[in-house]
Amino acid sequence: MSKTNPPQQSTKTLWQRINPFSWLWRHWWKLLIVMLVVGGAYGIYLNSLISAKFAGNKWQVPAQIYARPLNLGVKQEITLGEIEDELQLLGYRKVNRASSSGEYQVLGQRMRIFRRKFDFPHGAEEMRQIELTLQDNRISKIVELPSGQEVAGIYLEPWLVARLVNAGLEDRMLVTLADVPDELVQALILVEDQDFYQHHGIAPSSIVRAFLANIAAGKAVQGASTLTQQLVKNLFLSNEKSLVRKAKEALMAVIIDARYSKEEILETYLNEVFLGQNGNNGVFGFGLASYFYFDRPINELNIEEMATLVGMIKGPSFYNPRKYPERVKERRDLVLRLMFEDNLLTPNDYQSLVKSKLQLASGASLKKDKHPAFMDKVRRELRDVLINPDIRQSGLKVFTTLDTNAQLKAEQAVAVEVAKQEQRMAKKQLEGAFIVTDINKGEIRALVGGRNANYAGFNRALDAKRAIGSLIKPAIYLTALEQAADYNLATLLNDEPIKMKSNQGKMWEPKNSDLTFRGKVPLLTALTKSLNVPTVSLGMELGLGTIVDTLWRLGVEEDIAQYPALTLGAVNFSPVQVNQMFQTLANNGRYIPLHSITAIMSPNNQLLWQFEKQAIQRVDEQAAYLLNYALHKVTLEGTAKQVHQQFPDINMAGKTGTTDDYRDSWFSGFDNNMLITSWIGKDDNQPVNLSGASGAMQIFIDYQKRQTPKSLVRRFPSGLGIVHFDAATGHLSKAGCKDTISLPAIMAALPPTPTQCAGESTRPDKPKSLWEKLFGN
Repeated sequence: MSKTNPPQQSTKTLWQRINPFSWLWRHWWKLLIVMLVVGGAYGIYLNSLISAKFAGNKWQVPAQIYARPLNLGVKQEITLGEIEDELQLLGYRKVNRASSSGEYQVLGQRMRIFRRKFDFPHGAEEMRQIELTLQDNRISKIVELPSGQEVAGIYLEPWLVARLVNAGLEDRMLVTLADVPDELVQALILVEDQDFYQHHGIAPSSIVRAFLANIAAGKAVQGASTLTQQLVKNLFLSNEKSLVRKAKEALMAVIIDARYSKEEILETYLNEVFLGQNGNNGVFGFGLASYFYFDRPINELNIEEMATLVGMIKGPSFYNPRKYPERVKERRDLVLRLMFEDNLLTPNDYQSLVKSKLQLASGASLKKDKHPAFMDKVRRELRDVLINPDIRQSGLKVFTTLDTNAQLKAEQAVAVEVAKQEQRMAKKQLEGAFIVTDINKGEIRALVGGRNANYAGFNRALDAKRAIGSLIKPAIYLTALEQAADYNLATLLNDEPIKMKSNQGKMWEPKNSDLTFRGKVPLLTALTKSLNVPTVSLGMELGLGTIVDTLWRLGVEEDIAQYPALTLGAVNFSPVQVNQMFQTLANNGRYIPLHSITAIMSPNNQLLWQFEKQAIQRVDEQAAYLLNYALHKVTLEGTAKQVHQQFPDINMAGKTGTTDDYRDSWFSGFDNNMLITSWIGKDDNQPVNLSGASGAMQIFIDYQKRQTPKSLVRRFPSGLGIVHFDAATGHLSKAGCKDTISLPAIMAALPPTPTQCAGESTRPDKPKSLWEKLFGN
């Protein structure tokens, strides 16, 4: 049987049925509609993503913690060195002729400063040029330049202490296009996207030009992606290398270019671009990078610094200037060459710039976890001030009371002196704490929680409550001096053996440290020499309840057990509590709570909160003056006389504190402006064999040597006068008598001044005869 082939016509029909080109030809318009609908819908979707990102806050900005702004005022006691230390901390540049923001020059006893603009809590201030004149370590005149108008004072912008960024998150410091130097923008566009202002998001010509430039240079010197495409990749896409991602990038770049101005795109790019790594956090944007690498705001960068940052965009890890300085200098010089070839630099400028070395800041200004003890205090106060104390990524600006130079010197003093005492006493694991406060304002200037100031562990300055020993004595003597009718500085106190029962029924026999009894001693001597027995006798006369009330008025507002040993400091206070007590004393009896935060501002610089508490007169000013007179005597001839020996030309006041078995060593002292409390001890409360003078006071002395203490001066209150007292009896005496002492006293509380010296006869004189009147005896 012959095989029959299928008809030719049916074969042709089958091919036509399965031919895709024929099907596409017949239905192309339908497919076009579908593609347009799908593409349009996808475009709308991408547009919505872009709109959402650009409409709100593009980035979460971390909270920023600032130190106190230094206020410079006429008649202020300050040295040129102290002002220069502050300017150096803030990254100001010392030049021969100050002419732009962030520069200063010294002209003998004059200093010219181009103060940066800043949004202070009291309001925004523009850049200002001022000239300070100093005389005898005081500001005698402040002049605004170039007008020559005299002003009363000016603030320097505060130092940025910390940026509270969660680990692993992006960190950036936002800038506006107006903040960015034109040269930086020109260099950026030249290197990354020469047709930025001509293309519509994508630029095929740039791909060809970059390819030819890279071939000519023998390496990659130009990128093919536009700035807009780079921005899309950074904001929306991953680093995946695929045609689909590239197409999506191009489409989104076209949408962004159509919707937003070139200025908006450029400003967003300047804030978004990745430029390095700071620990666990990325450094994003030119604003933060300028501080991270050069410790100055972006508007103060010089040409070579701008070229360095622009060059790093290609690969921030590969071109890390701290790890690969030679590699980065080569890249920087390439950017400078491109700028020269584009006539952005003169030949002389180019030759000079490529010869310059790569100069970087240490990066310490953005170091994480600086001053953990002080920051611990800040966080505790934030919990009381804010409804939501978790302010990370909030963009808030927190202005603190920190004096960074004081903090650094305090940390050094504690570390050095605690180590010295360990070596001298052959003791291990000694610890220390230290706090510096502004007497008048109650602002904490420095706070050290342990010998290792960088360790964010147990904060001894706030939480180590230890027996304060003789530091309680000023409160007892103040209580007596407030009872002016009964006590003054010359009042004799008993220094004789005493016995009394403790609350546990045991007999207690206090003794002086030298185991000597003096019989009777003036109140001033008892405090100056820190005698225990007269203090206990006085404290029991006054009443323990009265002493506790004084401690409350001085600022230690907590329950205090009342038993006889309280008179010798058998009560546990933390260093910050002790400092609060002495702050009220040093401030002429005016109490103001110690604090570390002065103001909080929103990300758009609106004032949200401000410290507004005023000082309250809790202690009689006259009695406070008398007590501070005695505390000054302590540093002249008492237990703290080494202070005067070390600073013979500066008046200070203070009190040593030593506890039973020498477990704790304390000192609280002050000059005219600053109060300092220091402590040395062991965490396990074992003896350290240090008195207040041999231990904690040495930290005080070390710290004061690192700075410039101001001599103590206090206004003589009305109602006080210099009075003569008989040294043997403590009674008032007339002037000119033997064995008298001259002391300040509250005049209204004194009896009438005697008309005769002690020991002189009080009988009336026998009338003289006529012979005696004419010829004498």
